[in-house]
Amino acid sequence: MDRMNARIGMPWKLRTRTLVLGARTLVMGVVNITPDSFSDGGAYLDADAAVAQALRLLGEGADLLDLGAESTRPGSVAGGAAGSDSAPAVSAEQEQARLLPVIEGILRERPRAILSIDTYKAATAEAALAAGAEIVNDVSGFGWDPEMARVCAEAKAGVVLMHTRGRPEEWRAQPQLDPDALVEMVRSGLAASLGAAQDAGVAEEAIVLDPGYGFGKRFGENYALLARQVELLSLGRPLLAGVSRKSFLGHTLAPLYGGSPAPVEARENASLAAMVAAILHGASVVRVHAVRTAVEAARVADAVLAAAV
Repeated sequence: MDRMNARIGMPWKLRTRTLVLGARTLVMGVVNITPDSFSDGGAYLDADAAVAQALRLLGEGADLLDLGAESTRPGSVAGGAAGSDSAPAVSAEQEQARLLPVIEGILRERPRAILSIDTYKAATAEAALAAGAEIVNDVSGFGWDPEMARVCAEAKAGVVLMHTRGRPEEWRAQPQLDPDALVEMVRSGLAASLGAAQDAGVAEEAIVLDPGYGFGKRFGENYALLARQVELLSLGRPLLAGVSRKSFLGHTLAPLYGGSPAPVEARENASLAAMVAAILHGASVVRVHAVRTAVEAARVADAVLAAAV
């Protein structure tokens, strides 16, 4: 597959505007409004601090921001959808109380900022979209809340559908898969999410797919998936890759840290390396914590792809 041609000219239709993906990689900056995120544990739980961080990331060149108010790190409890046996660690009311002041604060300062909301709860998505968000980033791929697809379709929101293997509390017990089985599991899971979204009335042009690095994939499986990520473009939609600061990178660096996984704060160089690999293997959007360096690295990766045409 011609990777650069696969990225060029693919529209991403958001709630009030359309982005063209493929000409260059778009950088999505992460703002975690949580007390327990694996990456920045509570640094931006205060609304003013979260808004300041968001504005800082926009100033560093972020094309869009992803705001999350519930951690889905390994071992956390995510659920609460109809028919689920588990209750969410953060209620929809708590999630909205954290998110809505931040959305309002960012848009007050930067009215044209493109905001994505990292949630699997339809009620939170609906409130965030009404407050001005453009995108819903659902880690469950519309799998944990049966109302989510309807909410996104009615709002004409852009969506990111991510592949997740089980729930966070189950990830550490997942059996190892060989590369062929792994890629087929992700491909078929994303295809099912894509079909569910379209059946609910979400426009195809509104959908971006995310392989879900670290979400139910064992450490080495993430590299097998990354090496074959380009195969997922056969689903016909652009790809978003979120590899920043993930634990599989820390385990790869363990020999350099006395045999223990590298701590989160020591994973930035590895994050950039994995991000560039993701771009070279078909990602149109990358989700990152450190924006300035990601923007620079993405420019170099894009130049490589442009030269290969």
